[in-house]
Amino acid sequence: MQLRNDDLKVFAGTAHEQLARDVCSYLNISVGESNVFKFSNDNTFVQISENVRQRDVFLIQPFAYPVNDNIMELLIMLDAAKRASAGRITAVIPYYAYGRTDKKDQPRVPITARLVADLLSVAGADRVLTVDLHAGQIQGFFNIPVDELTGLPLLSRYFADKALDNVVVVAVDIGISKRARDMAAKLGAPLAIIEKRRMGNADSSESLNIIGDVAGKTAITFDDEIDTAGSLMNAVDALKEAGVGDVYSCCTHGVLSGPGASRVEQSSIKELVMTDTLPLSTEKRDGKITVLSVAPLLGEAIRRIHEGLSVGAMFE
Repeated sequence: MQLRNDDLKVFAGTAHEQLARDVCSYLNISVGESNVFKFSNDNTFVQISENVRQRDVFLIQPFAYPVNDNIMELLIMLDAAKRASAGRITAVIPYYAYGRTDKKDQPRVPITARLVADLLSVAGADRVLTVDLHAGQIQGFFNIPVDELTGLPLLSRYFADKALDNVVVVAVDIGISKRARDMAAKLGAPLAIIEKRRMGNADSSESLNIIGDVAGKTAITFDDEIDTAGSLMNAVDALKEAGVGDVYSCCTHGVLSGPGASRVEQSSIKELVMTDTLPLSTEKRDGKITVLSVAPLLGEAIRRIHEGLSVGAMFE
């Protein structure tokens, strides 16, 4: 598609430059020219290398590892665009880190998801475009518009095309059950839920109980993100003990930190399907991992925001 004017400008941070290029390819425009690097003293420098005065500017930067560096880089990019007199600035954050810290569930702890939202607004973001927040209430942490896209149609379509037999969709915890139910409805499959208990602040959890009939079925586990894959491995073990046949897994955000990738590789999972909201290094890729692109999804949302069209209509 060819946009009718040059008011739209899309720039990439360093967190996931390939995704930014793919988004711009969908929009049939070039990635905006900018200079982003670190000085020897670890200070980040950003210079926007073309005119953005009164332009509609989109800055693409998922909060990938190293998370704090990439958040800071986006804040500096926002400030640079604001001081360059951009007409409107949209922070495109395919993966919003700190999403799990969305409430005070222990004494004397922060609500970091709200803190990051405040930082983005103060730095100059006029709106945010993101994909599958960990908790829906995070939208309410912002005093600016937030458009939340979902990777659910991509994942559902992929498994529908595989035409697996006797499928059950399994929510890996109760918190994700609503989205898992939506996926089950799209596949015409029943839903099961794994009740689990997280063990303090450690990256570990204990699966407790399976709600639903899974014996003899092909399971597709569903979650918004897979980090160290500890919860996923517990879920797979519980499903196997309950008599499940093959196990497939899917998520929107493949964080795969620490031992995550190796756990998936060594597990009995037949296939892990995720999107490219986060970059996946070559060493973490193996034959079990399938990556679906969200570039057309983000590109279409950017086009609609730029032209004043409904973003929600994309999912109707």
